[in-house]
Amino acid sequence: MNEIRGKGQFSSLLARQMCVALILFSVIALPIPSRGQDPAANLNVESELDTGFRVETVSVSGGSEIVTIFATPRPDQARSGPVADLPLVSVLRDTLGDDKPENDRLRYLWMLTYTEPSFRQKLAGYVPFVYSRTRNKTKVGTDPPPSVIDLTSADSTIWNSVFWMIFKKITMSDLGVGVRAFSLQYSQNANDYRRSAIAAAVTVLGLYQDSTGEKVLSEREMKDIQARLLLRDKTFGWYMQSENLGRVFVKEVAKARDYRGHNWELLRQYTEAQGLYFDPIEMSDGSARHAIVWASASDIQANKGKKFDKRFLNIRSPWGDEKLLNWKGHSEVRWYDSEDREVPSETAGAQARTLIPLAIYGLDHPKVPMILVDFRDNGNPKFREISKRVLNDLTGNVLSLSQFGGMPFLIGRFIYDFVTDRRGMDLNQASRLRAYSQLKLLLALDSSLDPEFRGEIARRVESSTLNPMQNDADIEMEIARTQYKNLMAWAKRDDGLSRRIANDRREEMSRIKHGKAKRTFFALGSFFTFGRYRHRENATPELMAQLDTRRQLDYHERFLRELAFTSADPKVDSDAEEVRRSLIFVSQYGADAGDKTTRALAKIFSISSESDIQTLCLAGLYRINSSAAKKEMLAIYENDKVDERWRDTTARYLKLALAEGQRISKSDAQVISSIAAN
Repeated sequence: MNEIRGKGQFSSLLARQMCVALILFSVIALPIPSRGQDPAANLNVESELDTGFRVETVSVSGGSEIVTIFATPRPDQARSGPVADLPLVSVLRDTLGDDKPENDRLRYLWMLTYTEPSFRQKLAGYVPFVYSRTRNKTKVGTDPPPSVIDLTSADSTIWNSVFWMIFKKITMSDLGVGVRAFSLQYSQNANDYRRSAIAAAVTVLGLYQDSTGEKVLSEREMKDIQARLLLRDKTFGWYMQSENLGRVFVKEVAKARDYRGHNWELLRQYTEAQGLYFDPIEMSDGSARHAIVWASASDIQANKGKKFDKRFLNIRSPWGDEKLLNWKGHSEVRWYDSEDREVPSETAGAQARTLIPLAIYGLDHPKVPMILVDFRDNGNPKFREISKRVLNDLTGNVLSLSQFGGMPFLIGRFIYDFVTDRRGMDLNQASRLRAYSQLKLLLALDSSLDPEFRGEIARRVESSTLNPMQNDADIEMEIARTQYKNLMAWAKRDDGLSRRIANDRREEMSRIKHGKAKRTFFALGSFFTFGRYRHRENATPELMAQLDTRRQLDYHERFLRELAFTSADPKVDSDAEEVRRSLIFVSQYGADAGDKTTRALAKIFSISSESDIQTLCLAGLYRINSSAAKKEMLAIYENDKVDERWRDTTARYLKLALAEGQRISKSDAQVISSIAAN
């Protein structure tokens, strides 16, 4: 743990980091050479997580439940240790007190290692160009943990984000450099701390999803949670419609696997070409998000003077390195056969080799493998971690330069980014936060690594941390346990979590009582009162019943929209009973269904070969009280390729809708009137 002690030491640190910032800015248009790093030592240890997961569900008064994922030792490795029954992620599911999954609503997600920073951590977070750890948070207190995300795309959340972006652009530009730099520095540190917690939560959820055993959270809920977390930092991620979340999840997972596979092969080839050893670190789902590079102790002296190509490895040559020749750190003995394959020690003809670790890399970045730990030079990954942050803080927070504010800056920044990317220099990697969070989680859960080696890796990871709000991995585990107890205590209090859920439902009811214009006005009031004002309806039995129906309608609308996008024929590639159930609900309660549902029903009608499904599609279009629905029905009626019986049915529905005064455009109403006259 790094501590800032005394004004002199603090001033010295700040001065050095300011000098680095000025140097980087002065050469913004020039390619920055990569720092040398150690060659990777060879370690082929079988690395699997010795943990599984268990899930605990705790009921909350008022009709909700908290689902918590625990890391727990596997049954075949009963032992006590730091990962035994470690609470990691909790999710609140509002069930409205019944067993119908259609009206369930996922609300808050807690990454239990994420906590409110201490006063000293917050204070350090305000200081510009302080890119180091200060202190751990040692006292958690009894307050409930802060959630990392609200999984609902509530109107207030959306509009508060929009208003904040506008407010920041207008207000910050008029403030002095000092105020702007301090406030934006704190905002950046707080956001990065939350991003690291979100990255860890995504990793835990992915591992849990791939584990065996009964799942308390459904497959769709798991995908929705992970998609919402992945979209958290996308520009318009908050606006993503629920029916697209499944596709977002599949796309992001496929992209991550492609990146991982590319970096795996790239790092393996360059490692072996230099005579080093590539060793992926597998997680419990069999995926490897990190890899260790090792060197054989016998090769270090034998290859002295040999040329070393550090491209993509980003470490300095190990050959003849005095530090490695007199290595006092962790090493491992592995056994290899005549074809250079690792074998058990008792294999006939096997030869022992002592391997020394050189570096650990993250494999999830889209460009190149990124070095996270250099066992010979802690400053190497730290420099790469700090380079882009200093550049962005200096140009954005201090000088208020925009990439579109001037042609020289735009060209210089483009050349800098282009050259560093093309040369395989991992200096501009936004995914470093995710990689470090995943590595810290791996170290917390993985017992296959030697304990002393794991501790050494953890210390080096912490030394590379830029954010003063972060805590050590072992401290985070204690924080998680304490915060889980606090969360459970809060859930049991009458004025605790159940009260917040009741208020959230009252806020959700405004969607039933008011249109978008009024809800935008309510969100604006909440923003300018810093969240003190929240418009909430008076909860009545009638509104609760409407809320129940509205949630179920949302569920069935989403199902039908997804079906229309993916299906070629519901009879062939879908659950026909599930399709009928959703269509029946919309035909009974779908008066307020959206235009996308209207188009989905028309699409399902056209691709379906089942007469009962087609009948229900027409009934649903009739029930939806919108001009778009009647336009779709009119298009079906005027389509000569549609069977005559369906055209007759559509005509009857259109006449009935006109007589009932449903919403129909003037031009369509005239056509329907002529149909009725005939």
